[in-house]
Amino acid sequence: MDPVTVIVAALGAGVSAGLTDTAGVAVRDAYEGLRDAVRRRLGGGADGAIEAYAGDPGGQSERLTRLLSAAGAGQDAQIVAAARRLLELADPAGKYDVDLREAKGVVVGDGNVQVNHF
Repeated sequence: MDPVTVIVAALGAGVSAGLTDTAGVAVRDAYEGLRDAVRRRLGGGADGAIEAYAGDPGGQSERLTRLLSAAGAGQDAQIVAAARRLLELADPAGKYDVDLREAKGVVVGDGNVQVNHF
C-alpha cells in the first residue's frame, strides 16, 4: 500500500473506531495526532478536507488522496509512521490485513454470504 493510501486508510479507521464506545484512549489519541499532523501538512488551503472525509469517506476519499499527494504527505516519515501506528491500534490482530492478489471469488468482511458457480 502506498504511503498516501495508508494515511487515508488510517484516518478512516480512526473515524470508524472513534464512533464506537469500545475505542480506547490510545486509538483516539493516535487519530487526533495524525489528524492534526495532516492538517498542518495540508495548511489552510485544505480547510475542512478531513472533516468532509470523516462525514463521507466514500465520496471524499479521492479528494483527500489528491490533497495529501499534492502536499507531499506520503514523503513525511512522521505522518506515515503515525498512520501505520493508528492502523495497528485500530486493528491489533491484523484482521483486515489481507492480500487478495490473484484471488477469485473472495469476499472480505464479517457476516457475508457468497454463492459461487464456477
